Amino acid sequence: MIYLDNAATSWPKPERVYAAADRVLREESGNPGRSGHALSLAAGRRIEETRLCLARLFGAARPERIVFTLNTTDALNLAIKGILRPGDHVITGSMEHNSVARPLEALRARGVEYTKIPLCAVNGADPDAVKAAIRKNTRLAVFGHVSNVSGTVNPVAEIGAICRERGIPLLVDAAQSAGSAPIDVERMNIDLLAFPGHKGLLGPQGTGGLYITEGLVLSPLREGGTGSRSEELVQPEGLPGRYESGTQNTAGIAALGEGARFIMEEGVEKTEGREARLASRLIGGLRDIPGITLYGPPEGPRRKGVVSITLAGIDPAQASLILDNAFGIAVRAGLHCAPDGHRTLGTLDRGGTLRISVGFFNTDEDIDRCVEAIGAIAP
Repeated sequence: MIYLDNAATSWPKPERVYAAADRVLREESGNPGRSGHALSLAAGRRIEETRLCLARLFGAARPERIVFTLNTTDALNLAIKGILRPGDHVITGSMEHNSVARPLEALRARGVEYTKIPLCAVNGADPDAVKAAIRKNTRLAVFGHVSNVSGTVNPVAEIGAICRERGIPLLVDAAQSAGSAPIDVERMNIDLLAFPGHKGLLGPQGTGGLYITEGLVLSPLREGGTGSRSEELVQPEGLPGRYESGTQNTAGIAALGEGARFIMEEGVEKTEGREARLASRLIGGLRDIPGITLYGPPEGPRRKGVVSITLAGIDPAQASLILDNAFGIAVRAGLHCAPDGHRTLGTLDRGGTLRISVGFFNTDEDIDRCVEAIGAIAP
């Protein structure tokens, strides 16, 4: 199989990721932070090592500000619902994933207002439009770093600077950028960073996290056992325990740590450049095929590894099925859980797009064979 669905989840993983999960399940499988025996202490060390690694990767000064979650969706819900109250206003973009759009819509029924800034499929959000949308009751701005439909990059640092001047927290959805693009929460003015473990960080599914800037307090989504302050009936204030109730996914988090170390050793800039080069090769090949429409930015260094296309006269789902069954090429078709993105691109009523997303382990040969296969099925 040629796997080109890395925007959904990366595959394969580095061998050390598999080994870490196996080792923890066999040898370090105690409940972290709950007991004083060797297995529990070993599990706790694995979690804190991963926390420290991610803090270094994202430029966070204090590791405890990294909170582990189930995935990016869980992290976004914690951030959005942990801040907003009836009467508050939010600024967001017109190409957001449903992990942002649906929580905001649910809160709208409870008295929260939101403004969607129209995004350009090539350049992303206009910082001046963000500035113009700010109201007296604006309490949060939330934008995806990279679109999961078109690979469009938002100017997060510029938006963050505007928000910082006005005391508005910026929440960034890094589902398509964590591990694949450099992120420094301080330099980029990011107050909340939601990220997955299973995509660019090359870890297992069911892992992710939320960075929370110093001084920002969220209401927890859940309360329960934290291994600390057990004599009290209220959730502890200290991080990370305030937001990490219940037994952690120790094996998954340890494996995530190995994925993050692998990325750091390889170099995030190197990974970013490699994916941009593969995406450019893909776009260059597809452009010569009649009947294909390409969406998003042109090839180049700012172009991320998510490429969406439509083929004249062929439903995206049908094209995906043919590529899988006849050519052994795995891609994704449909709306990609981002109808707002397709509304912006004009593909919502056309069955969405055929999405081809490159990853760390893809090669030039993979790209060339994909282009050849699409050329064979194009009308």
